[in-house]
Amino acid sequence: MSGVLDAIWHGFVAAPWIEQAATVLGLLGVWLATRQSLWNFPTGLVQVVLTAIVFAGQRLYADMSLQGVYFVALAYGWWCWTHPDGWRDRLPVSRLGWRRLGGLIALGLMATVTWGALLDRVGDPMPWRDAFIAAFGIISQWLEAHKKIEAWGGWVVVNIAGLAVYVAIGLYWFVILYSLYLVLSFVGLRAWLASYRRDAPA
Repeated sequence: MSGVLDAIWHGFVAAPWIEQAATVLGLLGVWLATRQSLWNFPTGLVQVVLTAIVFAGQRLYADMSLQGVYFVALAYGWWCWTHPDGWRDRLPVSRLGWRRLGGLIALGLMATVTWGALLDRVGDPMPWRDAFIAAFGIISQWLEAHKKIEAWGGWVVVNIAGLAVYVAIGLYWFVILYSLYLVLSFVGLRAWLASYRRDAPA
C-alpha cells in the first residue's frame, strides 16, 4: 500500500507544469460554468489546448483529437451565450425534454459503436472507452452551449468513464482533475436547476 501511495505522490510532484496548469484551468473553467460566467469559455479554450499537448505526449491520440472538438464547441458556446436572441439579454437555463434526451442518448450510443469500431481498426488500445467519452463528451458540450440542464448529467457519466484510465496510465493530476470535475458536475446541476426554477414563468 505504501508503495502505491509513494508512486502516486511521486506522480504529483514529478508532473510537468503543463499538466498542472491544465488541471487548475480545467477546475476553474468548470466552476465558472456552474456560475454561468462567460469567463468559462476563454479559460476552457486555453485548458483544452494544454490538455491536447499532455495527451499527445502520452500518445492518447483520440483524447488529443477530442480536445480540438471541445475547442470548437467552446467557441460555439461562447457565441450562443452572448447571442441568445433579439429579445433577451442572456441565454436562460432550460430543459431538453425526455424525447429529445432519449434521441441524444441513442445517437451517442450509435456514435460509440461506429467510432469504437473505427478506432479498433486503427489500433487504439481502448477504442470503446475512447469512443464513448468522445461521443458523450461532444453531446454534453453541445448541451452546455445551449444551457441545457441535462449537460451536467452527461458530464457525470463522462467523468466517471475517464477516471480509471488516468489512474492506470499515471496521470495523477488528471485523476484529481476528473474527480473534482465529477463533484463540480453535481454542483453545476444543482445551481442550474435553481436558476431554471427561479426564471421559470409562474
